[in-house]
Amino acid sequence: MIDPRQASDRLASLQRLSRRALLRRGLGLGSLAFVELMRRGLPAASQEPLGPHFAPRAKRVIWLFMAGAPSQFELFEPKPTLQRLDGQVLPPSLSAGKRFAFIDGATAKILGTQRKFARHGETGTPISELLPHTAKIVDKLCWLRALKGQEINHGPAKLFMNTGFGQFGRPSAGAWSVYGLGSEADDLPGFVVLTSGNRGPRGGAPLWGNGFLPTQFAGTPFRAAGDPVLNLRNPEGIDATEQADFFDTVGDLNRLAAERHGDPETEARIAAYELAAKMQTSTPDLIDLSTEPESVRKLYGIEDERPSFARNCLLARRLVERGSRFVQLYHTDWDHHGDPGNHLGAPLEARCREVDQASAALVLDLEQRGLLEDTLVIWGGEFGRTPLGEVRNFVGRDHHVEAFTLWMAGGGTRPGASYGVTDEIGFGAVDEATDVHDFHATLLHLLGFDHTRLTFRFQGRDFRLTDVHGKVVQSILA
Repeated sequence: MIDPRQASDRLASLQRLSRRALLRRGLGLGSLAFVELMRRGLPAASQEPLGPHFAPRAKRVIWLFMAGAPSQFELFEPKPTLQRLDGQVLPPSLSAGKRFAFIDGATAKILGTQRKFARHGETGTPISELLPHTAKIVDKLCWLRALKGQEINHGPAKLFMNTGFGQFGRPSAGAWSVYGLGSEADDLPGFVVLTSGNRGPRGGAPLWGNGFLPTQFAGTPFRAAGDPVLNLRNPEGIDATEQADFFDTVGDLNRLAAERHGDPETEARIAAYELAAKMQTSTPDLIDLSTEPESVRKLYGIEDERPSFARNCLLARRLVERGSRFVQLYHTDWDHHGDPGNHLGAPLEARCREVDQASAALVLDLEQRGLLEDTLVIWGGEFGRTPLGEVRNFVGRDHHVEAFTLWMAGGGTRPGASYGVTDEIGFGAVDEATDVHDFHATLLHLLGFDHTRLTFRFQGRDFRLTDVHGKVVQSILA
């Protein structure tokens, strides 16, 4: 119990400060960092995690999200028949009743694969010439080759891929994970989001939001440069004693409110202040990549101090080493329709150069450190691209939800496994189709959860990440 008289004395001490002094001192003493954490989504755990239903194979997740949807036909799925039928109209039997974002499936013409492929590794996995580093690790990867979504536009599709629902308001997979397992870090967020590319992903904060789960389970975005969260440093002239007084006073007042009202959001605020204080000392060391050996930075392809996907991959490894449970990296600009700056030529080549080396390096680095066995790495976008071309300035493809490709590594997945078969032109699944809900069920299974039992009661019903769907893809489990 908090002594009300002690809290009252501390409050009186604060009230003796002028309003200007309070703002100058108080808001500079980590409280702005607290406000930033609360605005972005509080990452600290203010309640005990539920705990897994059975022994987890994966203790942590790093999700490399290629925002905009990479073309599986230029990266992972060579289709000789697609080449042979290049320029022909899709048969009505395939196009009937199908939705596309920008093309008419009844008149659009088939577009042959634009890149050369070769088979790699003992598994003989086909990989495009655009991904030479990924080609070297194919035997460590596990593939879903007939993944099916529901939403044909980017924002809703990203929401669906992250939350299992195409509209705002549901918790993200990262939020569900931290809700179930908690975090192993007490001085860093349990769920961290890193972004790279020319802009943030369509959909924004709801992609990593907590939805109706308590606030502390939302993801915390780190900035690409400078302090990862704003206002973590004290202003000039403010010492540790003043900061401690401020935190103690606000903490006591919040605990009094929590005891009186039992509001879980008050508990979340208490945890936010505590985490903000701890992050003042933990984050400078975390983001200082100069402490990494030159050989490691070279492995990831980090050449300078500029923000990049490569730096984010190395930062992700450092985060999971320090106990963060779920780290999600968004790299944008994969939406290759055929516009001048957005097509299957030079722009696609640039995206692949930005991510290929670092993605492979992350898998290798985790393996060398003994972390890959219980760290699940995921690589993919929100949907795929059509086997049909778009009539624009350059060669491009439209959005396609009927079948797309995603790879995983570590965390209890079976190296070299491949699940899902698509038809001769890659339009749809002919065997072993995987719904996004199945992917979510498998993700939670690897984290030690029966997806039907990881629930949260809201508005009179028990919600879950997989809604009323989903089955675990047993074939890809080690």
